[in-house]
Amino acid sequence: MKTSVAILPLFLAAASAATGTSALAQSHAGHAMPAPVRQALPEGCVARGSATADASRIGTAGAPTCPTGAVPARLTAGAHDMSTMGQTQPAAMPAGHDMSTRGQTQPAAAPPHAGHDMSTMGQTQPAPATASPHAGHDMSTMGQTPAPAMPAGHDMSTMGQTQQAPAAASPHAGHDMSTMGQTPADHDMSGMAMPPDVPTSANNPGRPPETPAPAGATSGPTNAADRLFDPAEMAAARAQLRMEHGAARTTAVVIDQLEANFADGEEGYAWDAQGWTGGDINRVWWKSEGEGAFDGEVEEAELQALYSRAFRPFFDFQTGLRQTYRPEGDRTDLVVGIQGLAPYWFELDAAAFLSNKGELTARAEAEYDQRITNRWIVQPRAEVVLSAEDIPELRIGSGLSSLQVGARLRYEFRKEFAPYVGVEWTKSFGNTADFLQADRQSTEDTRLVIGIRTWF
Repeated sequence: MKTSVAILPLFLAAASAATGTSALAQSHAGHAMPAPVRQALPEGCVARGSATADASRIGTAGAPTCPTGAVPARLTAGAHDMSTMGQTQPAAMPAGHDMSTRGQTQPAAAPPHAGHDMSTMGQTQPAPATASPHAGHDMSTMGQTPAPAMPAGHDMSTMGQTQQAPAAASPHAGHDMSTMGQTPADHDMSGMAMPPDVPTSANNPGRPPETPAPAGATSGPTNAADRLFDPAEMAAARAQLRMEHGAARTTAVVIDQLEANFADGEEGYAWDAQGWTGGDINRVWWKSEGEGAFDGEVEEAELQALYSRAFRPFFDFQTGLRQTYRPEGDRTDLVVGIQGLAPYWFELDAAAFLSNKGELTARAEAEYDQRITNRWIVQPRAEVVLSAEDIPELRIGSGLSSLQVGARLRYEFRKEFAPYVGVEWTKSFGNTADFLQADRQSTEDTRLVIGIRTWF
Protein backbone atom coordinates (compact mmCIF):
# COMPACT_ATOMS: atom_id res chain seq x y z
CA MET A 1 0.00 0.00 0.00
CA LYS A 2 2.74 2.37 0.92
CA THR A 3 4.51 1.56 -2.31
CA SER A 4 1.40 2.44 -4.32
CA VAL A 5 1.02 5.84 -2.59
CA ALA A 6 4.67 6.66 -3.25
CA ILE A 7 4.63 5.94 -6.98
CA LEU A 8 1.22 7.59 -7.63
CA PRO A 9 2.65 11.07 -8.13
CA LEU A 10 5.10 9.67 -10.63
CA PHE A 11 2.30 8.37 -12.77
CA LEU A 12 0.42 11.68 -12.61
CA ALA A 13 3.52 13.60 -13.67
CA ALA A 14 4.06 11.29 -16.59
CA ALA A 15 0.46 11.69 -17.71
CA SER A 16 0.70 15.50 -17.54
CA ALA A 17 3.79 15.48 -19.66
CA ALA A 18 2.07 13.29 -22.26
CA THR A 19 -1.04 15.45 -22.57
CA GLY A 20 0.74 18.84 -22.24
CA THR A 21 -1.39 19.92 -19.30
CA SER A 22 -0.99 19.51 -15.63
CA ALA A 23 -3.42 18.03 -13.25
CA LEU A 24 -3.78 21.42 -11.60
CA ALA A 25 -4.67 23.00 -14.91
CA GLN A 26 -7.30 20.35 -15.53
CA SER A 27 -8.82 20.93 -12.13
CA HIS A 28 -9.52 24.57 -13.13
CA ALA A 29 -10.69 23.81 -16.63
CA GLY A 30 -13.46 26.16 -17.67
CA HIS A 31 -12.48 28.95 -15.20
CA ALA A 32 -11.27 32.31 -16.65
CA MET A 33 -7.90 33.35 -15.13
CA PRO A 34 -7.18 37.08 -15.29
CA ALA A 35 -3.77 38.17 -16.63
CA PRO A 36 -1.36 39.52 -13.93
CA VAL A 37 -1.25 43.36 -13.72
CA ARG A 38 2.20 45.01 -13.83
CA GLN A 39 2.61 48.34 -12.01
CA ALA A 40 4.31 51.06 -14.10
CA LEU A 41 7.69 52.16 -12.63
CA PRO A 42 8.80 55.81 -12.53
CA GLU A 43 11.22 57.00 -15.11
CA GLY A 44 14.75 55.94 -14.32
CA CYS A 45 13.69 53.01 -12.11
CA VAL A 46 13.94 49.33 -12.96
CA ALA A 47 13.02 46.18 -11.11
CA ARG A 48 15.49 45.02 -8.51
CA GLY A 49 17.64 42.27 -9.95
CA SER A 50 17.34 43.66 -13.48
CA ALA A 51 20.47 43.65 -15.61
CA THR A 52 20.40 47.48 -15.71
CA ALA A 53 19.74 47.94 -11.97
CA ASP A 54 22.23 50.05 -9.99
CA ALA A 55 21.55 49.78 -6.28
CA SER A 56 24.53 52.04 -5.46
CA ARG A 57 22.58 55.09 -6.72
CA ILE A 58 19.89 54.77 -4.06
CA GLY A 59 19.81 58.01 -2.05
CA THR A 60 22.44 59.79 -4.16
CA ALA A 61 21.94 63.27 -5.58
CA GLY A 62 20.06 63.20 -8.91
CA ALA A 63 18.87 59.60 -8.51
CA PRO A 64 15.07 59.00 -8.82
CA THR A 65 13.00 57.83 -5.86
CA CYS A 66 11.88 54.31 -6.67
CA PRO A 67 9.06 52.26 -5.07
CA THR A 68 9.60 49.05 -3.15
CA GLY A 69 11.09 46.35 -5.34
CA ALA A 70 12.67 48.85 -7.73
CA VAL A 71 16.04 50.57 -7.82
CA PRO A 72 17.52 53.36 -9.97
CA ALA A 73 18.64 52.29 -13.42
CA ARG A 74 22.32 52.35 -14.24
CA LEU A 75 23.37 55.37 -16.29
CA THR A 76 24.13 54.53 -19.89
CA ALA A 77 27.20 55.73 -21.74
CA GLY A 78 25.28 58.60 -23.39
CA ALA A 79 23.47 59.75 -20.27
CA HIS A 80 25.32 62.34 -18.15
CA ASP A 81 24.77 62.58 -14.41
CA MET A 82 24.99 66.30 -13.51
CA SER A 83 24.66 65.76 -9.76
CA THR A 84 28.39 65.64 -9.22
CA MET A 85 29.34 68.40 -11.64
CA GLY A 86 32.43 70.31 -10.40
CA GLN A 87 33.58 67.40 -8.26
CA THR A 88 36.46 65.10 -8.94
CA GLN A 89 34.97 62.00 -10.54
CA PRO A 90 36.37 58.54 -10.17
CA ALA A 91 37.51 56.69 -13.21
CA ALA A 92 34.78 55.00 -15.26
CA MET A 93 34.23 51.36 -14.57
CA PRO A 94 33.20 48.73 -17.12
CA ALA A 95 29.51 48.21 -17.61
CA GLY A 96 27.96 45.46 -15.60
CA HIS A 97 30.17 45.98 -12.57
CA ASP A 98 28.58 46.36 -9.15
CA MET A 99 29.45 49.87 -7.93
CA SER A 100 27.73 49.61 -4.54
CA THR A 101 30.98 48.96 -2.79
CA ARG A 102 33.04 51.45 -4.74
CA GLY A 103 35.64 53.24 -2.56
CA GLN A 104 35.86 50.28 -0.25
CA THR A 105 38.67 47.81 -0.15
CA GLN A 106 37.54 44.89 -2.28
CA PRO A 107 38.75 41.39 -1.77
CA ALA A 108 41.20 40.27 -4.35
CA ALA A 109 40.03 38.04 -7.14
CA ALA A 110 40.30 34.37 -6.46
CA PRO A 111 43.92 33.41 -6.97
CA PRO A 112 44.81 30.54 -9.18
CA HIS A 113 45.52 28.59 -6.00
CA ALA A 114 42.01 29.06 -4.60
CA GLY A 115 41.22 26.22 -2.26
CA HIS A 116 44.83 25.68 -1.41
CA ASP A 117 46.04 25.97 2.19
CA MET A 118 48.26 29.13 2.23
CA SER A 119 48.84 29.28 5.99
CA THR A 120 52.39 28.12 5.58
CA MET A 121 53.16 30.22 2.52
CA GLY A 122 56.69 31.65 2.70
CA GLN A 123 57.95 28.67 4.59
CA THR A 124 59.80 25.77 3.13
CA GLN A 125 57.15 23.05 2.75
CA PRO A 126 57.80 19.42 2.30
CA ALA A 127 57.04 18.13 -1.17
CA PRO A 128 53.38 16.99 -1.45
CA ALA A 129 52.57 13.45 -2.30
CA THR A 130 51.61 14.55 -5.80
CA ALA A 131 54.56 16.03 -7.64
CA SER A 132 54.26 19.85 -7.83
CA PRO A 133 55.90 21.93 -10.54
CA HIS A 134 57.62 23.86 -7.67
CA ALA A 135 58.70 20.78 -5.82
CA GLY A 136 62.07 21.31 -4.13
CA HIS A 137 61.98 25.12 -4.59
CA ASP A 138 62.83 27.40 -1.58
CA MET A 139 59.82 29.70 -1.04
CA SER A 140 61.15 31.40 2.13
CA THR A 141 61.94 34.64 0.30
CA MET A 142 58.77 34.76 -1.75
CA GLY A 143 57.46 38.37 -1.95
CA GLN A 144 60.87 39.96 -1.25
CA THR A 145 62.90 41.97 -3.76
CA PRO A 146 66.08 40.08 -4.48
CA ALA A 147 69.31 42.12 -4.30
CA PRO A 148 70.98 42.72 -7.64
CA ALA A 149 73.79 40.41 -8.40
CA MET A 150 77.20 41.93 -7.80
CA PRO A 151 80.45 40.91 -9.41
CA ALA A 152 82.36 38.41 -7.42
CA GLY A 153 85.23 39.73 -5.32
CA HIS A 154 83.69 43.21 -4.66
CA ASP A 155 83.74 44.67 -1.12
CA MET A 156 80.08 45.28 -0.14
CA SER A 157 80.72 46.57 3.43
CA THR A 158 80.20 50.23 2.44
CA MET A 159 77.28 49.65 0.09
CA GLY A 160 74.60 52.38 0.53
CA GLN A 161 77.02 54.91 2.03
CA THR A 162 78.05 58.19 0.35
CA GLN A 163 81.65 57.93 -0.74
CA GLN A 164 83.90 60.98 -0.97
CA ALA A 165 85.56 61.59 -4.22
CA PRO A 166 89.34 61.50 -3.98
CA ALA A 167 90.80 65.01 -3.73
CA ALA A 168 92.44 66.26 -6.86
CA ALA A 169 96.14 66.79 -6.66
CA SER A 170 96.84 70.36 -5.39
CA PRO A 171 99.02 72.50 -7.68
CA HIS A 172 100.92 73.54 -4.51
CA ALA A 173 101.64 70.00 -3.40
CA GLY A 174 105.13 69.85 -1.93
CA HIS A 175 105.35 73.65 -1.41
CA ASP A 176 106.37 75.05 2.01
CA MET A 177 103.40 77.19 3.24
CA SER A 178 104.71 77.90 6.77
CA THR A 179 105.72 81.51 5.97
CA MET A 180 102.68 82.40 3.90
CA GLY A 181 101.48 85.97 4.65
CA GLN A 182 104.76 87.03 6.27
CA THR A 183 107.04 89.73 4.97
CA PRO A 184 110.36 88.37 3.69
CA ALA A 185 113.29 89.31 5.91
CA ASP A 186 115.26 90.90 3.07
CA HIS A 187 112.54 93.41 2.08
CA ASP A 188 113.24 97.07 2.91
CA MET A 189 110.11 98.68 4.49
CA SER A 190 111.73 102.00 5.43
CA GLY A 191 110.08 103.87 2.56
CA MET A 192 106.60 102.59 3.36
CA ALA A 193 104.11 105.27 4.50
CA MET A 194 103.69 105.28 8.31
CA PRO A 195 101.13 107.07 10.52
CA PRO A 196 102.15 110.54 11.68
CA ASP A 197 103.92 110.78 15.03
CA VAL A 198 101.17 112.77 16.78
CA PRO A 199 101.51 112.78 20.60
CA THR A 200 98.44 111.20 22.18
CA SER A 201 97.50 109.63 25.51
CA ALA A 202 98.34 106.27 23.91
CA ASN A 203 101.53 107.34 22.12
CA ASN A 204 103.53 104.55 20.52
CA PRO A 205 107.27 105.02 21.08
CA GLY A 206 107.97 102.83 18.03
CA ARG A 207 106.74 105.47 15.59
CA PRO A 208 109.29 107.08 13.27
CA PRO A 209 110.56 110.57 14.18
CA GLU A 210 108.36 113.47 13.08
CA THR A 211 109.59 115.28 9.99
CA PRO A 212 110.19 119.01 10.71
CA ALA A 213 107.92 121.48 8.99
CA PRO A 214 109.30 123.14 5.84
CA ALA A 215 110.83 126.59 6.21
CA GLY A 216 108.04 128.29 4.27
CA ALA A 217 105.36 127.05 6.66
CA THR A 218 106.39 129.58 9.36
CA SER A 219 106.83 132.56 7.06
CA GLY A 220 104.19 135.19 6.45
CA PRO A 221 101.54 136.55 8.81
CA THR A 222 100.22 134.50 11.70
CA ASN A 223 96.66 134.77 10.40
CA ALA A 224 96.77 134.75 6.60
CA ALA A 225 93.01 135.34 6.33
CA ASP A 226 93.53 138.88 7.63
CA ARG A 227 94.89 139.78 4.16
CA LEU A 228 91.51 138.98 2.57
CA PHE A 229 89.00 139.88 5.33
CA ASP A 230 88.63 142.57 7.95
CA PRO A 231 91.17 141.74 10.72
CA ALA A 232 88.69 142.85 13.42
CA GLU A 233 86.00 140.45 12.14
CA MET A 234 88.50 137.62 11.93
CA ALA A 235 89.66 138.29 15.52
CA ALA A 236 86.06 138.09 16.72
CA ALA A 237 85.57 134.84 14.80
CA ARG A 238 88.68 133.30 16.36
CA ALA A 239 87.50 134.32 19.85
CA GLN A 240 84.15 132.67 19.22
CA LEU A 241 85.92 129.53 17.99
CA ARG A 242 88.04 129.34 21.13
CA MET A 243 84.97 129.76 23.30
CA GLU A 244 83.09 126.98 21.51
CA HIS A 245 86.09 124.65 21.85
CA GLY A 246 86.70 124.92 25.58
CA ALA A 247 87.28 128.56 26.38
CA ALA A 248 83.64 129.30 27.20
CA ARG A 249 82.95 131.39 30.29
CA THR A 250 79.94 130.37 32.37
CA THR A 251 78.25 131.66 35.50
CA ALA A 252 75.82 129.77 37.71
CA VAL A 253 74.08 130.01 41.07
CA VAL A 254 72.80 126.82 42.72
CA ILE A 255 70.62 126.96 45.86
CA ASP A 256 70.78 123.33 46.87
CA GLN A 257 68.84 123.78 50.14
CA LEU A 258 66.49 126.54 51.23
CA GLU A 259 64.32 124.92 53.86
CA ALA A 260 62.42 125.01 57.10
CA ASN A 261 63.03 122.29 59.68
CA PHE A 262 60.85 121.03 62.53
CA ALA A 263 62.15 119.15 65.59
CA ASP A 264 60.79 118.52 69.12
CA GLY A 265 59.10 121.82 69.82
CA GLU A 266 61.66 123.72 67.77
CA GLU A 267 61.32 125.33 64.39
CA GLY A 268 64.21 126.64 62.37
CA TYR A 269 65.61 127.35 58.93
CA ALA A 270 68.74 126.47 56.94
CA TRP A 271 70.35 127.19 53.62
CA ASP A 272 73.15 125.79 51.46
CA ALA A 273 74.10 127.60 48.26
CA GLN A 274 77.07 127.95 45.93
CA GLY A 275 78.02 129.36 42.55
CA TRP A 276 80.88 129.98 40.16
CA THR A 277 82.05 132.00 37.21
CA GLY A 278 84.84 131.13 34.75
CA GLY A 279 85.86 128.56 32.16
CA ASP A 280 86.34 124.82 32.19
CA ILE A 281 89.77 124.93 33.83
CA ASN A 282 89.88 128.03 36.02
CA ARG A 283 86.93 129.32 38.03
CA VAL A 284 86.06 131.53 40.97
CA TRP A 285 83.71 129.80 43.42
CA TRP A 286 81.67 131.09 46.36
CA LYS A 287 79.83 128.98 48.94
CA SER A 288 77.49 129.85 51.79
CA GLU A 289 75.58 127.83 54.37
CA GLY A 290 74.05 128.31 57.79
CA GLU A 291 71.11 127.74 60.11
CA GLY A 292 69.06 129.46 62.76
CA ALA A 293 65.79 129.46 64.71
CA PHE A 294 62.67 131.38 63.71
CA ASP A 295 62.37 132.90 67.19
CA GLY A 296 66.08 133.55 67.71
CA GLU A 297 69.25 134.72 66.08
CA VAL A 298 71.48 132.94 63.52
CA GLU A 299 73.20 129.97 65.16
CA GLU A 300 75.93 129.61 62.54
CA ALA A 301 76.72 131.06 59.12
CA GLU A 302 79.68 130.96 56.80
CA LEU A 303 80.84 132.38 53.49
CA GLN A 304 83.68 131.07 51.33
CA ALA A 305 85.55 132.70 48.42
CA LEU A 306 87.64 130.15 46.47
CA TYR A 307 89.84 129.80 43.43
CA SER A 308 89.13 126.52 41.60
CA ARG A 309 91.27 124.75 39.02
CA ALA A 310 90.40 121.47 37.31
CA PHE A 311 93.09 118.82 37.77
CA ARG A 312 90.97 115.89 36.53
CA PRO A 313 88.08 115.80 34.07
CA PHE A 314 85.55 115.70 36.94
CA PHE A 315 87.46 117.12 39.92
CA ASP A 316 88.60 120.60 40.91
CA PHE A 317 91.21 121.71 43.42
CA GLN A 318 89.95 124.64 45.50
CA THR A 319 91.66 127.06 47.85
CA GLY A 320 90.65 130.35 49.44
CA LEU A 321 89.21 131.90 52.60
CA ARG A 322 86.21 131.21 54.79
CA GLN A 323 84.55 133.60 57.22
CA THR A 324 82.42 131.99 59.95
CA TYR A 325 79.92 133.75 62.20
CA ARG A 326 78.87 132.14 65.52
CA PRO A 327 77.48 133.52 68.76
CA GLU A 328 80.46 131.94 70.54
CA GLY A 329 82.99 133.68 68.32
CA ASP A 330 83.86 134.40 64.68
CA ARG A 331 86.65 132.71 62.76
CA THR A 332 88.56 133.33 59.56
CA ASP A 333 89.92 130.16 57.98
CA LEU A 334 92.28 129.20 55.20
CA VAL A 335 90.52 126.63 52.99
CA VAL A 336 92.09 123.82 50.95
CA GLY A 337 89.86 121.16 49.38
CA ILE A 338 88.55 119.27 46.36
CA GLN A 339 85.12 119.10 44.78
CA GLY A 340 83.82 117.00 41.95
CA LEU A 341 81.81 114.10 40.61
CA ALA A 342 83.00 110.65 41.70
CA PRO A 343 82.28 107.44 39.79
CA TYR A 344 78.62 106.38 39.82
CA TRP A 345 77.58 110.08 40.03
CA PHE A 346 78.36 110.75 43.67
CA GLU A 347 78.91 114.46 44.31
CA LEU A 348 81.75 115.04 46.78
CA ASP A 349 82.94 118.17 48.58
CA ALA A 350 85.76 117.85 51.13
CA ALA A 351 87.85 120.61 52.67
CA ALA A 352 90.26 121.33 55.54
CA PHE A 353 90.12 124.62 57.48
CA LEU A 354 92.94 126.31 59.36
CA SER A 355 91.60 129.19 61.48
CA ASN A 356 93.34 132.41 62.38
CA LYS A 357 93.81 130.92 65.87
CA GLY A 358 95.58 127.82 64.58
CA GLU A 359 92.56 125.47 64.89
CA LEU A 360 92.48 122.70 62.30
CA THR A 361 89.14 121.21 61.34
CA ALA A 362 87.78 119.33 58.34
CA ARG A 363 84.42 118.61 56.76
CA ALA A 364 83.28 116.20 54.04
CA GLU A 365 79.92 116.02 52.26
CA ALA A 366 78.51 113.46 49.82
CA GLU A 367 75.16 113.31 48.05
CA TYR A 368 73.59 111.31 45.24
CA ASP A 369 70.57 111.91 42.99
CA GLN A 370 68.57 108.72 42.58
CA ARG A 371 65.94 109.18 39.90
CA ILE A 372 62.62 107.40 40.40
CA THR A 373 61.09 109.02 37.32
CA ASN A 374 62.15 111.95 35.16
CA ARG A 375 60.62 114.31 37.74
CA TRP A 376 60.69 112.45 41.08
CA ILE A 377 64.22 112.31 42.56
CA VAL A 378 65.48 111.06 45.92
CA GLN A 379 68.68 112.70 47.21
CA PRO A 380 70.48 110.89 50.08
CA ARG A 381 73.05 113.09 51.79
CA ALA A 382 75.69 112.66 54.49
CA GLU A 383 78.04 115.13 56.22
CA VAL A 384 80.83 114.48 58.75
CA VAL A 385 82.82 117.04 60.80
CA LEU A 386 86.30 116.33 62.22
CA SER A 387 88.61 118.31 64.47
CA ALA A 388 92.30 117.93 65.28
CA GLU A 389 91.84 119.31 68.82
CA ASP A 390 89.26 120.38 71.35
CA ILE A 391 87.82 123.85 70.81
CA PRO A 392 85.81 124.52 73.97
CA GLU A 393 84.88 128.03 72.85
CA LEU A 394 83.06 126.62 69.79
CA ARG A 395 81.83 123.50 71.62
CA ILE A 396 83.80 121.24 69.26
CA GLY A 397 85.66 118.18 70.52
CA SER A 398 88.63 116.43 68.96
CA GLY A 399 88.20 113.50 66.60
CA LEU A 400 84.81 112.77 65.09
CA SER A 401 82.71 115.74 66.11
CA SER A 402 79.32 115.14 64.43
CA LEU A 403 77.53 113.13 61.77
CA GLN A 404 74.51 114.26 59.81
CA VAL A 405 72.52 111.90 57.53
CA GLY A 406 69.36 112.73 55.61
CA ALA A 407 67.28 112.15 52.50
CA ARG A 408 65.14 114.53 50.46
CA LEU A 409 62.46 113.68 47.91
CA ARG A 410 61.95 116.42 45.34
CA TYR A 411 59.65 116.95 42.37
CA GLU A 412 61.06 118.92 39.45
CA PHE A 413 58.35 121.06 37.89
CA ARG A 414 61.27 122.33 35.87
CA LYS A 415 64.96 121.53 36.14
CA GLU A 416 65.44 124.97 37.71
CA PHE A 417 62.64 124.66 40.29
CA ALA A 418 61.99 121.64 42.52
CA PRO A 419 60.25 121.65 45.95
CA TYR A 420 61.16 118.82 48.30
CA VAL A 421 60.36 117.17 51.61
CA GLY A 422 62.74 115.07 53.69
CA VAL A 423 64.11 113.98 57.02
CA GLU A 424 67.50 114.64 58.65
CA TRP A 425 69.22 113.00 61.63
CA THR A 426 72.16 114.56 63.53
CA LYS A 427 74.38 112.91 66.14
CA SER A 428 77.30 114.39 68.15
CA PHE A 429 80.23 112.28 69.37
CA GLY A 430 83.11 112.41 71.87
CA ASN A 431 83.93 115.63 73.59
CA THR A 432 81.47 117.50 71.37
CA ALA A 433 78.65 115.51 72.97
CA ASP A 434 80.10 116.29 76.41
CA PHE A 435 80.08 120.01 75.66
CA LEU A 436 76.43 119.86 74.57
CA GLN A 437 75.38 117.88 77.61
CA ALA A 438 77.11 120.40 79.85
CA ASP A 439 75.00 123.11 78.21
CA ARG A 440 71.89 120.91 78.68
CA GLN A 441 71.46 120.45 74.96
CA SER A 442 70.58 117.26 73.15
CA THR A 443 73.35 115.30 71.44
CA GLU A 444 70.95 113.72 68.92
CA ASP A 445 67.91 115.02 67.11
CA THR A 446 65.74 114.24 64.09
CA ARG A 447 64.17 116.91 61.92
CA LEU A 448 61.50 117.07 59.26
CA VAL A 449 62.54 119.43 56.45
CA ILE A 450 60.51 121.14 53.73
CA GLY A 451 62.17 123.34 51.15
CA ILE A 452 62.99 124.30 47.58
CA ARG A 453 65.95 123.55 45.31
CA THR A 454 66.59 125.97 42.47
CA TRP A 455 69.36 127.22 40.20
CA PHE A 456 69.90 129.85 37.54
